[in-house]
Amino acid sequence: NFLAPFKELLIKLNTSSGAPPVSAIISDGLMTFAIQATQDLSIPEAQFWIASACGFMGYMQFNELANRGIIPFEDDESITDSELEMPIDWIPGMKNIRLKDMPSFIRTTDLKETLFDFMGSLAKNCLTSSAIIVNTIQEFELEVLDAIKAKFPNIYNIGPAPLLTRHVPEDKVLSIGSSLWVEDSKCLESLDKWQPNSVVYVNYGSWTVITEHHLKEIALGFANSMHPFLWIIRPDVMMGESAILPKEFFYEIKERGYITNWCPQERVLAHSSIGLFLTHCGWNSLTEAICEGKPMICWPFFAEQQMNCRYACTTWGIGMELNHSVKRGEIVELVKEMIEGDKAKEMKQNVLEWRKKALEATDIGGSSYNDFNRFVKEALHFEE
Repeated sequence: NFLAPFKELLIKLNTSSGAPPVSAIISDGLMTFAIQATQDLSIPEAQFWIASACGFMGYMQFNELANRGIIPFEDDESITDSELEMPIDWIPGMKNIRLKDMPSFIRTTDLKETLFDFMGSLAKNCLTSSAIIVNTIQEFELEVLDAIKAKFPNIYNIGPAPLLTRHVPEDKVLSIGSSLWVEDSKCLESLDKWQPNSVVYVNYGSWTVITEHHLKEIALGFANSMHPFLWIIRPDVMMGESAILPKEFFYEIKERGYITNWCPQERVLAHSSIGLFLTHCGWNSLTEAICEGKPMICWPFFAEQQMNCRYACTTWGIGMELNHSVKRGEIVELVKEMIEGDKAKEMKQNVLEWRKKALEATDIGGSSYNDFNRFVKEALHFEE
């Protein structure tokens, strides 16, 4: 129960003689207990939904999926590929969605399962806030945003955050970043020797874990692709054990591969040699790739990553999906197709168009720039 200690902290801060009072609170969308605390103390508050709007809409459908008898599944054996292909064509503002594209927590046999219950309740709780800010742009998710606004009009889209922060003077902040891992900046030097758009960058984000089978198939897939790559393998990326790559992998890659624990991702994606990004489709990674104009191989794992993947591969046309039961041959085919094949030019053109829209949205007078200023004035009640 976070509500009581959080409320106690706010009261303490607002009654301390040596500190200014808390004038507003922006809380992470996972911390909805802040809503009640700020309402009790009459402090302006907003929820910051750092994931996609389509993901938010997906969580809002958990009750409806249950009401329609689609979930829960009878048992684990009934969660089949054919069952997950079921069209979900009744969600406002969303098209071409299948059951498999919904946030992964719907794959449950028990509606009281912790994450299903928590995430479904979370989305509903956000709607009790005075305002919600979303790390997206109007052009990315217009229909979904309009559908959410029909239920809750006080939504402000202020993304992509990496581009909006370029308006913050460098002397006003020490740093802006979210990584908790030690970054290996030497990997940037390794990219300098490669031709433009020739390197595959591989990173599954901060939390995703994979199996030994996944690791081996990905390793041999990149070895057989004959393309250079930068591969991020966190120390904890393997389920319950250390990552050990097959010996034949190192023989095949010779000088083509650079493997490290972590990297400065935005700088890597901005490098001219990067031509393709294999990603888990976390929203930060996906938007950072768009900001730098990089097409993607999409390999979603959990939460709303499946929804993000669906939008990237269909609505936006900037990625191709890798089957979860990854095989080395499929990786070879996807890498070649997206760097050398017919899809390469098409995907690159699409992602550059989306990058242009993101730049326009976060420029002075753009939709995200204006929404940010509107949020400060309307929701936080700050005037210039």
